[in-house]
Amino acid sequence: MSLKRLFPIILLIIGLIIFFALGGEHYLSLETLAMHYQNLQAFTQQHYFLSVLIFMLIYIIIVAFSIPGATIMTLLGGFLFGVFFGAIWTILAATIGATITYLAVRMAFAESLKHKASGSIAKMRDGFQKNEFNYLLFLRLLPIFPFFIINIAAGVLGVSLRHFFIGTLLGIIPGTFIYAWVGSGLGFALEQGHVLNLKIIFSPQILLPICALALLSLVPIIYKKLKNSRTLQDNPHKE
Repeated sequence: MSLKRLFPIILLIIGLIIFFALGGEHYLSLETLAMHYQNLQAFTQQHYFLSVLIFMLIYIIIVAFSIPGATIMTLLGGFLFGVFFGAIWTILAATIGATITYLAVRMAFAESLKHKASGSIAKMRDGFQKNEFNYLLFLRLLPIFPFFIINIAAGVLGVSLRHFFIGTLLGIIPGTFIYAWVGSGLGFALEQGHVLNLKIIFSPQILLPICALALLSLVPIIYKKLKNSRTLQDNPHKE
């Protein structure tokens, strides 16, 4: 395994270390967004396309380097650009960032680790072998595994670039729109002068998207119950 093949992975790891060393996690919080919301909103209104470019670039970096903060950025997208465009810019940026991670992992490890994978990645191997695109779409639609784990697994297991990009792009649409909806509601609350606390949850602009998010989070549980029920029907004597 040459240094040339490992270089993208090394670069991503160094970026992640630098992020935490500089205390970057403190900037990706609801408190920080609430504190600077008016300035961010004013800048967005004055320089819309530049704001979109900066937002997408930061989002791509966060996803590519597997930095915890994508959820906050999706909320920010809803804050600044509204539900529809906030979700659109987020979907594009998240897909590009995920593809960067996937390509880096595939370049470095796909051939050497494909048959040695263990844990979560090993669980995905059979699914990818049966139907690569549909399984990836399924993983993106149902948040069973963390987003960055799927990026890494797809690279290790040699998923095709076309299937990875399109499956990611389509699969993250529902969740992204819901989070952008929540972010838009938080933006409305801040415009009304509310403090980000539990009381604002009961406003319709916040409560409705949170209910939708709760329903989305139940999908993996329902899926597992249906799968277990089907398994018991196929194997009634299995304990």
